[in-house]
Amino acid sequence: MTDDLLTLASEAVAHARKLGADAAHAVAADGRSTDISILDGKIEKLEQSEARDISLKVYAGKSSASIAGSVLTAEAIRRLAATALEMARLAPPDPFAGVADPDQLATDIPDLDLAATDLPGTATLEALARRAEAAALAVPGVTKSSGAGASRSETTLGVAISNGFAQGYRRTGVGLSMSAIAGEGTAMQRDYDYSSAIHFADLMAPETIGQNAGERAVKRMSPRKVRSQAVPVIYDRRVASSLLAHLLGAINGAAIARGTSFLKESMGQALFGSGISIIEDPFIRRGLGSRPFDGEGLACHRRNLIDSGVLTGWVLDLRAARQLGLAPTGQGSRGGPSTSNVYLPPGAVSPEDQIAMLPQGLYVTELLGSSINMVTGDYSRGASGFWIENGALTYPVSEITIAGNLRDMFRTIAPASNLEFRSSVNAPNCLVEGLTIAGI
Repeated sequence: MTDDLLTLASEAVAHARKLGADAAHAVAADGRSTDISILDGKIEKLEQSEARDISLKVYAGKSSASIAGSVLTAEAIRRLAATALEMARLAPPDPFAGVADPDQLATDIPDLDLAATDLPGTATLEALARRAEAAALAVPGVTKSSGAGASRSETTLGVAISNGFAQGYRRTGVGLSMSAIAGEGTAMQRDYDYSSAIHFADLMAPETIGQNAGERAVKRMSPRKVRSQAVPVIYDRRVASSLLAHLLGAINGAAIARGTSFLKESMGQALFGSGISIIEDPFIRRGLGSRPFDGEGLACHRRNLIDSGVLTGWVLDLRAARQLGLAPTGQGSRGGPSTSNVYLPPGAVSPEDQIAMLPQGLYVTELLGSSINMVTGDYSRGASGFWIENGALTYPVSEITIAGNLRDMFRTIAPASNLEFRSSVNAPNCLVEGLTIAGI
């Protein structure tokens, strides 16, 4: 299938060039997915989809235009190329636009084991969701299900660029989730668990997911409010990755080039403690964010975005790199600069000991809404979780807001030892000092 898609993408590029385009970049994709949802033991949703399409970006001088289509006959692809070129000739010029130089292209394409042969069928997906829901409902205190879901997907890509790049690969995925409710009426509380993997064999057991969801919901029963104050905050690993996401947004080359990031003058500066490094590794085998090359045909690289507390550079695609007068970093995509697998390595302190060190504080398990000013770094989010008193989790809390400034927060982050790779951005529990809680 990869060869077929590469042929389609190459034909689109060839047509665009024959019509007079200065450069062209085509991606042909074949995607298939199945999603099933179970609620109260009954199938609530069963969706299956299959799609094959092509997207084409054409350059006329420094002007460009993008177009996509799902009719893939030879004539349709010719029309697609002609339309894209007409659009490009009408578009305003962009001095930083263009494909990579041939000597910038990836030549060593690693095998990252991103395509499984053990994907579950529809009947297996249904059974997994039912088992997760049953396990959650078996937890004492759980009153009802909010739904269990299971999914599988497979996507094959063929990428062809007029600079000579022509590569493709296949990616698969499976997912399982459960959301449980404890209590009745206005006293109801909800929580969840999930698992995502490239290979079915790496998925968490549905009984574990269901039990975790149920137990978490029950623990949230009878939440209290707390008074407004400044205390240390521990982010549970399920939400700690959001702190890394804010960092990635602030060091995205497009934001730096626009001057809209509070870190725009911070390259080479110490932003975190000296023991903190934040790593991007696109080559993790079976990694949820892994990729053998970036979206512009450049080689990816393992790099420390933060090295011993110091910001080492920006996340750059070709356009942002040209704007900033820097070399691209192999982090391009069709939508702009992007990362692959980013993680904060674990610390030496266990989550239990991290809690035990605090005479008072907040343990956050869920974040609600967002008011993040990426120009100033000001941070404010709704939150719920558990109050820490004398080194122990004492009671659930809700209807609070936590606020601070991301620059100040980054300086105090202390990771626990419980890192798990469950998405493309991962962090262990993180202790952050100096946040303000708005309560009663």
